Amino acid sequence: MALETTADQPAPLRQISQLIDGYVGRLGAVWVEAEIAQLTRRQGVCFLTLRDLIAKISIEATCHVSVLDASPGAITEGARVIVHAKPSFYAPRGTLALELREIRPQGEGELLAQLERRKQLLAAEGLFDPRHKLSLPVLPHGIGLITGKNSAAERDVLQNARLRWPDVRFVVRHALMQGNGSAADVMRGLAELASDDSIEVIVIARGGGSIEDLLPFSDEGLIRAVHACRTPVVSAIGHEPDTPILDLVADLRASTPTDAAKRIVPDVGEELAGLASIRARSRLVIGAIVSRELHGLAAIRSRPVLATPSTLVDAQQAIVQEARDRARRSLGHRLDRAGDEIGHHLARVRALSPLATLERGYAVAQLPDGTVVTSVGQVADEVELSIRVVDGTIAARVLTTETTPHGKEDDHGQDT
Repeated sequence: MALETTADQPAPLRQISQLIDGYVGRLGAVWVEAEIAQLTRRQGVCFLTLRDLIAKISIEATCHVSVLDASPGAITEGARVIVHAKPSFYAPRGTLALELREIRPQGEGELLAQLERRKQLLAAEGLFDPRHKLSLPVLPHGIGLITGKNSAAERDVLQNARLRWPDVRFVVRHALMQGNGSAADVMRGLAELASDDSIEVIVIARGGGSIEDLLPFSDEGLIRAVHACRTPVVSAIGHEPDTPILDLVADLRASTPTDAAKRIVPDVGEELAGLASIRARSRLVIGAIVSRELHGLAAIRSRPVLATPSTLVDAQQAIVQEARDRARRSLGHRLDRAGDEIGHHLARVRALSPLATLERGYAVAQLPDGTVVTSVGQVADEVELSIRVVDGTIAARVLTTETTPHGKEDDHGQDT
């Protein structure tokens, strides 16, 4: 039943302590997997600090010296153990501790079994799925290297990579490669290199070792960090018989640090030789094509029509000249007919023109306002008239008018 408290009715500390003590007491004895971070013997009692294998969690533990001595293997600081313990709560100081009843060191067989269980668990989550593997760049501009300081693995990777491609650039992060804290150290280097945009591939290298030495490279925290890394990771631990879990989650597994250098950096000599071979093959292919086309061109040029191309041109030129002559004659005939028609029409126009009438001796009389006089009734005596003849005008004044009957003309054929 949950303890009900309020600000007005708080629970005393001793009650809380008693509740915790009661819960811990009901927990009973448990089997715990941990690493011994510190071990001290004093007056028949052993004082230990147990640390979690992944998380930064530790707890104090005690046992009688006889429990430690009864262990089937040597128990030292840094050893991984499985303990049978009873949790206890010390109310006066509010501390939790473990009372150890049995300590079992994790031997190689147990370690392998534990690693196999961890491997199966991570595989079930899909961490080793090939679909998650990232492709390595053909020629990385920047390579991150996580390895031990001044180690043979560091030397092997750098020397072999630079022998293959002298201009390759490395960013090295040194880390502990075995023992306590090595997995966390490698994870810090991985996070730092992964955040650098100039790094296109990261190599984790170590020159082999025992199963115990390589345990950090099967650390669950490190495995998950590599899986989450967006930069391709190469595992170069160099341990063939027993594969650390890092090899399974990495984007590429190299058998040794030297092999890693060969897998991530192309050989400049081989590349240049390949380019030379491609150029030679291209030259042969292009030469064959050009030769074939030249032979084809020579065959075309040897044809009679192309041997004396002027013959074809002359024949066509004669045809063109004949067509031009026909066109010129046809156009001349058309122009002549058109000229005759124009002359005929011009004669008719001239015959109908008032000027032709004036040329025959007739004149046109106009009043001062320009009105043409067609009857003697339009004028009076002393009215000024403008007389239009064929070559000009005559100013006149009417002296008298005389009406002439229709149809009569004077002796000259003019109206009176």
